[in-house]
Amino acid sequence: MAKFSFQVNGRAVNVDSWDPAQPLLYVLRNALGLHGPKFGCGLSQCGACTVLIDGKAARSCVTPVRQAAGRAITTLEGLGTPEKPDPVQAAFIAEQAAQCGYCTNGMIMTAKSLLKQTPHPTLEQAKQGLAGNLCRCGTHTRILRAVMRVAKA
Repeated sequence: MAKFSFQVNGRAVNVDSWDPAQPLLYVLRNALGLHGPKFGCGLSQCGACTVLIDGKAARSCVTPVRQAAGRAITTLEGLGTPEKPDPVQAAFIAEQAAQCGYCTNGMIMTAKSLLKQTPHPTLEQAKQGLAGNLCRCGTHTRILRAVMRVAKA
């Protein structure tokens, strides 16, 4: 068993893993009980598993737990609370930017990273920034409105 130490949502954690190549997603969900990141495709193609690693969007389904060692991981649970949601979460709520909700984690986390890098993106930049996240139920228009809402605030 290998032991890995990192920050998750501002809290120091130590986890044991039978395999240093084990996906970070499994550690977050199974060992730490965080269910914001979802298993979607397991191939880094859909974005449902997106987390922030040192502030940048990363696909946790293909990120080995060893790459998290010593780094700061933020999951959806670490952005805000129901009482005080993060501005991106608040915009998603205001725009009702979820139907089935499966893509919402990845869309919010990717939007958070995009808005950190480009605080006032154009609509085209927002579309490009979210292009790697798949949504099957078709809330793209509302998702883009939510991102642009935060960009204008």
